[in-house]
Amino acid sequence: MAEPRVEVRRSPRRRRMVSAYREGDTVVVLLPARMTKGEEKHWVAEMLSRLQRSETRRKSPARTSDEALMARCAELSARYLDSLAEPVSVRWVPPMRTRWASCTPTEGTIRVSERLREVPPWVLDYVLVHELAHLLVPGHGKDFWEWVHRYPKTERAMGYLEGLSAAAGLGITED
Repeated sequence: MAEPRVEVRRSPRRRRMVSAYREGDTVVVLLPARMTKGEEKHWVAEMLSRLQRSETRRKSPARTSDEALMARCAELSARYLDSLAEPVSVRWVPPMRTRWASCTPTEGTIRVSERLREVPPWVLDYVLVHELAHLLVPGHGKDFWEWVHRYPKTERAMGYLEGLSAAAGLGITED
């Protein structure tokens, strides 16, 4: 993986605290103005490492493979759907043009767009619960949404996906 672009910002008001965050494709490291070049080099490396660890922890393990995705579905079905939703297969597929994921209830299959590999775990979990609920109720009626809303971050995840779709100009809406 390529090294990220780093921008160091020094502040005379900053006394000891060092912090870092992403701003687009750049990592911004905030340092006290009095730090030496050697201390700067140390802290930039340290903050890049911390940021990488933090971002890795936030990613869902389900993003790694179809098997991991299937295992996550089993966990979510047990937790929110009384273990009633049992897909035959769950797999990552190339980005879909109009959906985040799809389910064929008659076959018990779920397909998840590669676009969701990088979303926060709670967003991917919502999409999986949504598709698992289709195995119980094929349409989008009241019964379906009662199952989906057992997942506590449903509304928040829906808002996240709407914002992601709008920002990327994808035109993907809730099905």
